[in-house]
Amino acid sequence: MQKAFLFDLNGTMIDDMEYHIRAWHSILNGLGAHLTYEETKLQCYGKNHELLERTFPGRFTLAEKDAMSVEKEKQYQQAFGPHLKLIDGLDVLMNEAKQANIPMAIGSAAIMFNIDFVLDGLDLRSYISAVVSADDVTISKPHPETFLKCAEKLGVAPADCIVFEDSPKGVEAAAAAGMKAVVITTMHEEHEFAVYNNIIGFIKDYSSLSLSSL
Repeated sequence: MQKAFLFDLNGTMIDDMEYHIRAWHSILNGLGAHLTYEETKLQCYGKNHELLERTFPGRFTLAEKDAMSVEKEKQYQQAFGPHLKLIDGLDVLMNEAKQANIPMAIGSAAIMFNIDFVLDGLDLRSYISAVVSADDVTISKPHPETFLKCAEKLGVAPADCIVFEDSPKGVEAAAAAGMKAVVITTMHEEHEFAVYNNIIGFIKDYSSLSLSSL
């Protein structure tokens, strides 16, 4: 039995990545990026500020990036709010983990404005013992800092953590941290993870998972 579960948030606990991509697609193209939906999807990893810098190198000040980041999250929350729910079966798995005293953390490139939106909207604070957000790391995924800080906060060795992720960049971060990963295929297909050897399983949702299977 692993000693801790580390969850990415968007696309992993809630099936919301389409709403993030739509929001960024609108904002980036409004700024002159001329990106397709698929091109925007490929950029949707890491911190908001990093995404803006990748798309428009050196164009915006930190204050401008802060403002655009919040505006993007407001658009996302307004669109996704009516659909906010955990991915099927995750509530059962989290209840089982809590009963078994397995600590759980969220390690996400999201800002706390968005993490609070989910934690409070779904009443999850009693399950989550630690949170590492975009504001808590110097370098976001695929760098391992996010997941290593989760393990540190929980007081668990990295090798004793299972990471739940939906993106190749997230699985790469888990591998760099020395952690196994379960991949949920909400936005990416299995073949996109072929280069990673730390994956212990692929799932469409959590209904097929139990503590004994992990």
